[in-house]
Amino acid sequence: MHDYIKERTIRMARYVVETRKTVRVIAKEFGVSKSTVHKDLTERLETINPELAEEVKFVLDYHKSIRHLRGGEATRTKYENDRKSIETELTL
Repeated sequence: MHDYIKERTIRMARYVVETRKTVRVIAKEFGVSKSTVHKDLTERLETINPELAEEVKFVLDYHKSIRHLRGGEATRTKYENDRKSIETELTL
């Protein structure tokens, strides 16, 4: 494994543990794909730093456990915004 991949993996892992941000947000902030973030944090990190991998796994498992709630919230927000824009158009 290349050194830059190891360094990126460790930086992402520490960032996840510190901020508790999602894989999608981490990918955007680091300029890589969600697949890369996931592979780095679940596969590569285990061989580089097992202790840090356990901490990251805890955060990722938490995000996985609440993803159905986040999805429902996003849908509700979408439809509320759609309803508000329709009401605005009707009042004009």
